Amino acid sequence: MDDIDRKILSELQQDGTLSVTEIADRVGLSTSPCWRRIQILEETGVISKRVALLNAEKLNVGVTVFVRVKTNQHSYDWLENFAKEIERIDEVVEFYRMSGDIDYLLRVVVPDIEGFDDVYKRLISIADLADVSSNFAMEKIKYTTSLPLAYTK
Repeated sequence: MDDIDRKILSELQQDGTLSVTEIADRVGLSTSPCWRRIQILEETGVISKRVALLNAEKLNVGVTVFVRVKTNQHSYDWLENFAKEIERIDEVVEFYRMSGDIDYLLRVVVPDIEGFDDVYKRLISIADLADVSSNFAMEKIKYTTSLPLAYTK
């Protein structure tokens, strides 16, 4: 990966709707070589998907809740089943297995406290959990889907 690839990725992270011609102009390439580079970035999995970012408030899911889950179950089968069930909860938009004092971290988006209570009830019904604790985000100070590109090789 070189500086041109990083510039292409930077442009795409800012606006995935840019045409190849627009990207090529911005990074100093002609259209064909730029298109080939984008194809390689997609084929190698560097670009995994192109999506539209939606406005959570306009979709009435402007409340973000971080949910910490502890369990006494640590088998692969338990995790596989738990993950499959979490996939079915649309309000869970991020799900991580953690190190440290909690086992799993979820980011949940809902319209309000009542909406979260419904998610909470579904969550505790799917698995044997030792502890579930939640924090409501009061203010979004920084949010980006752009990844840092300085570490690429």
